Amino acid sequence: MKIGIIGIGMLGNAVALRLLDLGYDITVYNRTQGKTNEVEKKGAHVVSSPKIMAEKVELIIIIVKDAEAVKEISFRKNGIVEGKNNKLIVADMSTIDPVESKNIAKEFQQYQIKKIEIPVMGGPNVAITGKLVMMASGSKDSFNYCKKVFEKIANKVLFLGEQGVANSIKLAMNLQITMLALSLSEGITLVKKSNVDPKIFLEVLNSTYFKTGMSENKAFKMIEGNHDATFTLANLKKDITTMTNVATNLGIELPMISKAEEIYENAMKEGLGDLDYTGIIQYIKKINNIL
Repeated sequence: MKIGIIGIGMLGNAVALRLLDLGYDITVYNRTQGKTNEVEKKGAHVVSSPKIMAEKVELIIIIVKDAEAVKEISFRKNGIVEGKNNKLIVADMSTIDPVESKNIAKEFQQYQIKKIEIPVMGGPNVAITGKLVMMASGSKDSFNYCKKVFEKIANKVLFLGEQGVANSIKLAMNLQITMLALSLSEGITLVKKSNVDPKIFLEVLNSTYFKTGMSENKAFKMIEGNHDATFTLANLKKDITTMTNVATNLGIELPMISKAEEIYENAMKEGLGDLDYTGIIQYIKKINNIL
């Protein structure tokens, strides 16, 4: 199967490298073409538009910032729909509003193109080894046709049902990591201000039922001030805003994520957006005058 990948950011680059290493024929497109240099050296074909890509491949994986970017590369000038072929399937790995995802799928249907959504948990560090967790929803036939490819990217692939379901679950999952990053930041700050080594806090936490992968791994980097990004604070802030917008549209109140949006927005104003999302601890330290 010939595969196209649109969006060669950190995750897109890792997914492309993974599939190239496994011998797949990969075509890539990115608005900033310089970001395709690494995968091009590994053998990927670089094209100048999504239209050209759509003429050449059977499966296009989209990994872009938001729903607006998905629509731009899909339906506007030189977009996917201008170059479709009869075999084309579009799989969107972007994290977007479930309603937007449904609407995008309906628009693709007008061009006889099937679209599925495949958001993932895990960053480029696990994508490169094929250990993502993938949530898929949409056309079951299209999913089954592409499943072998998906299983090369993720070691856990879950088909969840109709269009929109996977993105709903993805937002709920990113809500969890938002809260975990904040609770660890505040716990570390509390004990540090109490003149206690934060590593003692983590040792106790990780001996209990309440431990998480974040507390066992990234939390130690948070203490050390190592915030090399696998998923940036800016990207999580974007997802948090999607969560609060979805909540408003559903007519529900999610007070904790609303407060988190305010905190992450303030962190962005402090210039912390390019840090890993766990770099939110730097904002918590700043407002508490901790060096």
